[in-house]
Amino acid sequence: MKNYLRYGFIAVALGLMLASSATTTRAQIVNEVLKRMETHYKSLTSLRTNVTRAEYESSLKDTTTRNGKAIYLPMKGKNAYFRIDWEKPNESLAVIDKQYVLYQPNLKVAHTGSTDKAQKSTNVSGSLGFINMSKAQLKANYEIKYIGEETVTGGTSTWHLELTPKTAQKFKLADIWVDKDGMPVQIKLTAANNDTDTILLTGIQKNVTINGSEFKITPEAGTKIIKD
Repeated sequence: MKNYLRYGFIAVALGLMLASSATTTRAQIVNEVLKRMETHYKSLTSLRTNVTRAEYESSLKDTTTRNGKAIYLPMKGKNAYFRIDWEKPNESLAVIDKQYVLYQPNLKVAHTGSTDKAQKSTNVSGSLGFINMSKAQLKANYEIKYIGEETVTGGTSTWHLELTPKTAQKFKLADIWVDKDGMPVQIKLTAANNDTDTILLTGIQKNVTINGSEFKITPEAGTKIIKD
């Protein structure tokens, strides 16, 4: 009986040591990923990329997928400049200093307003906001958990992090997949109702010349302007 108890205590002690070791390793990985993201954040001056967006509606169990091209200017300590042009249906969204223009030429309609009040229409620019965050900002605003190494569509190897907001936001959970250079190449936002919005970046071009005029959307004559 004494031997049994002794071996039992040893097994429990080993289990606790292994669990502690695993926790330490995961914390080290999180710190390494955040360090690479910080380096990437400091070096990135512009971005051109292809975008695939998958919107999942949990109530209908239905996913809608769209493709487009985006440009992005991170502004250290400020709100980034962003524009995306979608295909099928043709639609353009630009965000400058938290003000957006959503232009739908087929409907001859353009919506304008503040991203603070907007809902799903500006989720893409919100997702890319993780690229414009420092290590300190990420740690201050989110509880960060390491999920594992994963390969995203297109074959890029990544670290998968799960971010839980410390204060109320438009989403209850954010998952980001970060490549070896510290670039978030896939971002998934999960809403309170379990709807998800997943953004995948491919064909990424960094630190290329992007003129400020490229962010300006000029609707055709006769377009109805709606202020949201």
